[in-house]
This record gives sequence, C-alpha cells and structure tokens, in this order.
Amino acid sequence: MDGPLEKMVDPTLAEMGKNLNEAMKMLEDNQRKVEEENEKKYARKDIPGPLQGSGQDMVSILQLVQNLMHGEEEEETSQSYRLQNVGEQGHMALLGHSLAAYISVLDRERLRKLTTRILSDTTLWLCRLFRYENGSAYYHEDDREGLLKICRLVIHTRYDDYTIEGFNVLCSKQPVIYISSAARTGLGQALCNQLGLPLSCMCRVPCNTMFGSQHQMDVALLDRVIKDDVESGKLPLLLVANAGTPGAGHTDKLGRLKELCEQYNMWLHVEGVNLATLALGYVSSSVLAATKCDSMTLTLGSWLGLPAVPAVTLYRHEDPSLSLAAGLTSSQPVEKLRALPLWLSLQYLGHDGIVERIKHASQLSQRLLENLKNLDFIKTSVEDELSSPVVVFKFFQEYSNRDQTSHAAQASTIQHPIISNERHIYDTFNQWLGEQLAQLVPASGVDVVELEDEGTCVRFSPLMTSAVLGTEIQDIDQLVDCLKMKIPVLTSTLQLREEFEQEVRRTVGLLYIEDLGWPGLGVVRYNYHSDEKNDDKQEKELEKINTELLKKLNELESDLTFSLGPEFGGQKNCVYIGMVTEDLDVSELVETIAATGREIEENSRLLENMTEVVRKGIQEAQLQLQKANEERLLEEGLLRQIPVVGSVLNWFSPFQASPKGRTFNLTAGSLESTESTYVSKAQGTGTTPPPTPTSSLAKQRLPGQKAFKRSLRSSDGFSETSSISHCDDLERMDQRPPALSPSHEQGPLETQKPEEQKEVAQAQTNTEDTHSDKSPPDCAKGEEQASER
Repeated sequence: MDGPLEKMVDPTLAEMGKNLNEAMKMLEDNQRKVEEENEKKYARKDIPGPLQGSGQDMVSILQLVQNLMHGEEEEETSQSYRLQNVGEQGHMALLGHSLAAYISVLDRERLRKLTTRILSDTTLWLCRLFRYENGSAYYHEDDREGLLKICRLVIHTRYDDYTIEGFNVLCSKQPVIYISSAARTGLGQALCNQLGLPLSCMCRVPCNTMFGSQHQMDVALLDRVIKDDVESGKLPLLLVANAGTPGAGHTDKLGRLKELCEQYNMWLHVEGVNLATLALGYVSSSVLAATKCDSMTLTLGSWLGLPAVPAVTLYRHEDPSLSLAAGLTSSQPVEKLRALPLWLSLQYLGHDGIVERIKHASQLSQRLLENLKNLDFIKTSVEDELSSPVVVFKFFQEYSNRDQTSHAAQASTIQHPIISNERHIYDTFNQWLGEQLAQLVPASGVDVVELEDEGTCVRFSPLMTSAVLGTEIQDIDQLVDCLKMKIPVLTSTLQLREEFEQEVRRTVGLLYIEDLGWPGLGVVRYNYHSDEKNDDKQEKELEKINTELLKKLNELESDLTFSLGPEFGGQKNCVYIGMVTEDLDVSELVETIAATGREIEENSRLLENMTEVVRKGIQEAQLQLQKANEERLLEEGLLRQIPVVGSVLNWFSPFQASPKGRTFNLTAGSLESTESTYVSKAQGTGTTPPPTPTSSLAKQRLPGQKAFKRSLRSSDGFSETSSISHCDDLERMDQRPPALSPSHEQGPLETQKPEEQKEVAQAQTNTEDTHSDKSPPDCAKGEEQASER
C-alpha cells in the first residue's frame, strides 16, 4: 500500500494511512502470538499424557495392558495360573473377537453373506444340541438382555396398537409379569426400569411351603393370583420360570407351568444352570419339559469355559416383523457378528467336547454329594440325589431327644429369640466355613449363598465354575478332607460357647459381649473400674488396657487366635477369640484373661500413683532444701557470703557444717534425711518393695504343651504321680546333712584323678574366699563416697 499512499496529494493523509498500516500489523502479530501460545498451552496441559506426542509403540501399550491385568507386584505363578485356565478353546473365542473386527471392513455384499452363514449355522447347532426345535436365536452380552427383548416381543404381540399409541395402550389394561421369589435378586426391578413399567406390573410368586421343594414356585397359588389379576382387568403377560434356581439349583414344575400359561395365553420363559444338561444323553423329566417353553436363555460361556462369548436366547415366534420391532433381529450385518466367537468355539470343541465338559461337571457334583452323605453334622439340600448339578450344604448340629423336645416347645412361639439367635450363629459359622473352604481349595469354586429357609449355606455349582477353574476329582477329594478337618473345630466351638459365656459372666472384672456375627468362641472385654467422671479419659484408659491385654494374650504360646474383631461392624475395646478345639480349658482361659487384665490395670494405677508421689516429693524436697539454705546462711553469717572476704575468713576460721541432704523413698513415697547415710557411710536399703503383681495362674505345663490345653489325666496319671514322687525324693536327698565320717569325706577325692582333685580344691578355696568377703567392698565404697562429699 506504500505505492498508493505515496501518490496521494495530501501528505497528512498519506502519513495517517502509513501509521494505520503499522498499527494493524502490530495488532495482527500480537493476536497471532497469543493464538500460538494458547495452542501450546492447551497441548501441554489439557491433553492426557499417553496421547501427547506422536504416539507410543506396540510394546509399550501391551506392557501397560499386562500391568493393568495382573498388577505390577503380583507373583509370576498367579499370572501363569490365570493364563493357563483360558485353554485352547478360550483362545478360539478370543480369536473370534479379532476376526469380527477384521470381517467388519469387508464390502457389504460379502459381509452380508458371511454373517448370514455364521448366524444360521450357530443357531442350528444350538437348537440341535439343546433339543429346541424350530427356534431362533438372539445373541447378547448381558444375560438379562434376552429376557428384556422377549418382554418387548410379547408386548408387541399382545397389544396390537402398541407400535402406534405406545404406553397409552398399556394404561387400558395393565400388563403383569410373574417371576419366582427364588429368582435372581433385582431381576424384576431391572425389567420394569428397562421397559418403562411401574413396579406394580411385577408379581413375585412365592415358593412351596407345605408340599414339594421349598425352592419351587407354588403352582396352585400362582393359579389363584392369575385369576385375581384377570378379574381385576389386568393382562397376564409373561411367566419367568427356573430350571435351576440361582441359589439352590432347583427346577420348577415346568410341565404344569406350561399348561397354566397355555390356559391364560401367557408366554413361558425359562432360565437356569440346569438347562445345560439338555445336551446330555440322559435328561431328567423336569428339565426336559423346558424344551416345550416359548423361550430359554443359555449361558454357554460359564458352562464350557469360553471367555467373552455371548449368552443366547432361543425363542419361537412366527412374525419376523415383530421380532425386528422388539430388537431380537437386526438388519445390520455387524450385529450378526456377535455369534462369531461362539461359532468358532463350538466347531473347535465338537459335540463330544461339549458333552464331556457338561458331563464332567455333573460327575463332580455327584462325587461331592456322595462324600457329604457320610459326614456327620453336614446337611445337604439337593433336588435330586441321583442327578443334581448344584450341591448346597451347611453345618448343622442335631440335638438329642431332650434338646429336641425343648426346642420344639420353643418353636411353638413365633420368632422366639433363642431360635433366632441359634440360626444367626449357624449362619455365621457356615459363612466362616464357606470362606475357609474357598481359601483352602480355590480350584473347587465353592461360594457362600443366602437361602430364605436354610439360611447361609455353602454352594458347589461346577457347571458355573469347573470349566473356568479346571476343577478335577482330586480337588473334590481335597475339599472333603478340608471339610473333615473343620467339622470338629465347628462342633467344639459351638459346644464351648455357652460354657465360655457362663465363665465370663461369673468372673469379676470381665464383661461378656454378645456378637452373633462373630465366628469363634466369643467376645470379652476387661471392664475397667474407675472413679474418673471424665468419660473420654475413661474410654481411653479402657482402650489402653484391652489393647495391652490383647498383646499379652497373643504373646502366649497357644493355638487360639485373639484379635480386635472384624474391620467393620465390630465392638470397640474388646478381645475376639476365634475357633477352638475340644481340648480347650475354658476356665483356665477365662481366669488368665481376668488375671492378665488385673495385672495390667494394677501396673497402670501403680505408675499413675508413683508419678503423683514423685511430683509431690520433688515439690516437698525443693521447699526443704530452700529452708536448709536459709538456715545455713544464718549459721555462717553475712561476712562469709562476700566473695573475697568470705574466702579469707574461711581460711583463717573454717566453718564446720554437717551436710544435710534428702533422699526420696519410692517404696514409702516419703522424703528421708541423708544423715544416717553419712553416719553409717552406706546407703540404707529402706523398706522392701512389694512384689510386682503377676498372674497367679502360671500353670505348669509339660514340655511342648501349649497354653489352655486340658491334660489327659486318666491316661497319664501314673506317670505324673511317679514323676512327682521322684522329684520329692531328690529334694529330700539334697536337704539331707552331709556325713561326718572321714572315710566318706575322702572317698570321692580318692577315686578322682589328681587334676580333678586340684580343680575341686581350687573351687572350694574360691567359694570360701567369696563367703568371707561380702561387705568390705560396699563399706569401702561408702567411705570413699563420704570422703568425696
């Protein structure tokens, strides 16, 4: 622009234009710098660290994934164990996910043909394997998603105008979905939330209470409930039945339920672990009836040990448009690739491999069930003892005839507290038993389950765990051996709990804490008695004493475990005692706890009293020393206090003053004069201090015997008596006076060698010198101290 500006006639306008151009250039440069700084600032602070720069190499990314999977501090053995459980069939499933991503980039026509072939093959194979003829399949990641799509399909089928009017159609006739009370927790609420229905549309059907299994749906009661709903203008829509309840593994009466659904034009959906047995050669009639249902959900991943394979819902429906509207089918080819991992895995396993895995799981449950029948105090809860894929058992101690009569009388009262406490204790013990078995034999896959009637139980469901964990027959044998070891501990602890409670309640200074959720002998607290009115200070002292008590109990050589209790929900300032054995001496244990608590309390009080006494003694000593200094000034006179004059005066006329000091007697807690020390030139010992309080229950134990163990006196009585009498004879021989006969005195020396005689003589000489020189060193030491003073 310099050219046009120079050609302008008015130089003022030209100068003004030139300045404007320079100003605009400066503003643009500043704006450009601000934008560059903002870009640098954004790139430096707002972009996450792994994304900065030009990216990372493949090795670094895979190393990061490995650290996230296994942890940086985890041992190599556990890593190899986890990778080993995947197996080759698991590798095929993982390969399917990679192939699905690769196939999705093919051209549309090839992708359509390939996905159609994969989907049709997998559906056909599953329908043949699990005896479900003329069925369609829906593959989904969440095992509840298949049931959700089925509910939408039924709503579209039963409500003709639902596609147009939506929820307005549901208001005229409220739909009802029926599920068993033994179904999965939260299943009904999840369905209502996803379908947009109120919770009043979900009806929970109770299980049998009088006849049949207590985990099966009460069919007669269901019939009455459906009739009432129909009369009230509601529409019975769908019934969810179980072929293997989530808790106990029981199967509903599917034949009668199918007849009831046909009567009221309802849809029957079945799910459960027992559906896996449909692939076996022999199938129980109760499970075989599932093949007549309208839909079923199969979880093949856990049954066959296949990681990340989808669940499958098989269903029968004639209208493909409604299936498309409900989301059971899709026109997108990529959606059909969900079946690819399962398509590869089924071909790799083959029919024999699939049947072998399911059959192996059934054999494991039968092996455990046969062993449990021979164990005392173990109660099983299975539907069919000949073929039950799920085994549920619990520890339960039967009562004698007299106890049964008393408990029957107590059971007549509704919710008797003794019965309630007893069940709570058994639930706690079975919770501990399940956790111990799972920890000792992790390959077994046992877990703890809460059942409505049985309470807390231990569950073994090999169809859900054995293929993944690699459970074998020897793992079941090891599980039974561990169970045999734990049963005596459980019975002993249960029997000694009441005795321990009685002993603690009658012992002064101890307070019994009732904690039904603690798996062990019991809970005790040393009750600290104090006149202190400050609650905080008393609480701290109580915590201090019980903490020290726990420390001292753990220092004892015993098989018991003492702890502060559970991390959450436990009582404060208590000592929790774990499981015990039958040879426990409860009285000795309680007395030891009480004596140790008293010892800690007395030592604490002694320390407090001594601190107070020392403080008062120091104050009194300061006052007496100040008074003595004043008296010394009066005796010496004023001239002796002048620095130069006092030195000259002391040189001409020394002042003889008796040293006066004070000593503090810790035993008596008083100040005493030191005059007696200077007179006798030895420090007095004073009063003998009282003995330190110790436990009076230092029970003499045999070598190797641990604390709190009862000795078997019936079998070892003779040996104990003989050993005690022999010790008494030895003590009498030691106390017998020596003989005065010279021959007896010279005899031992004569039989010894000359070198031994010299050593004996030298030892006697040293002994005489030691006995003759007892006090001189102390006296000399006292004289030296006096001269120094």
